[in-house]
Amino acid sequence: MTMTLSRRLLLAHGVGTLALLCAAQQRALALSLDQLSNADAASGVKAALTKGAEVAVDLLGRPDGFLGNPQVRIGLPGQLQDAAELLRRFGQGARIDELITTINRAAEAAVPMGRDLLIGAVQKMTVTDAKNILSGGDTAVTQFFADKTRAPLGQRFLPVVSQATEKVGLTQQYNAIAGKAASFGLVKAEDANLQQYVTGKTLDGLYFMIGEQERKIRHNPAEAGSALLQKVFGASR
Repeated sequence: MTMTLSRRLLLAHGVGTLALLCAAQQRALALSLDQLSNADAASGVKAALTKGAEVAVDLLGRPDGFLGNPQVRIGLPGQLQDAAELLRRFGQGARIDELITTINRAAEAAVPMGRDLLIGAVQKMTVTDAKNILSGGDTAVTQFFADKTRAPLGQRFLPVVSQATEKVGLTQQYNAIAGKAASFGLVKAEDANLQQYVTGKTLDGLYFMIGEQERKIRHNPAEAGSALLQKVFGASR
């Protein structure tokens, strides 16, 4: 049956009205940063970072959280990686694999101990912190957490890492070899101690994963399932 003129006009009017409503909704969500209230900016960023921290800890703080993830897997530093390949040729591959597995297991064991410090840092976030993160690009979250938590998390992680790595029996050998390598500039000074090196890499991996979670929300806030997050991170795009 041919649609009458009046029905076509009514349908066109309905479609036009729907389009206008959708456009108005998008404009309401796509506010500029200047138009966001301080409360919305702070609440939105806190919600995103809390979620990101929780997910990152859960992903990393389990078996193969580090070892099975190429993005954060901890290997040997600098020229020691080349030395490890040479040792493999002389039948020491099993020992090298044991060391690498152990340092990644140490990282996986340490990460859950940082959950409360990460969440605490988010809860103490100021409005200025929140707006800096919204306008600061993809590294802003990593920088925020590093500034607020790297020192206390490092102190908390180090004993766990030390206990795990000492079980392998290679810690002293590593430190002796790396110390000499550092004196020749082959290894960074901060990487010359196995426990310190693993602790630092654990923190790097943790901040990286938190940043990845926040980046997903930043680039596609609608998937977060929260009107507030869509409003806040839509404004920062």
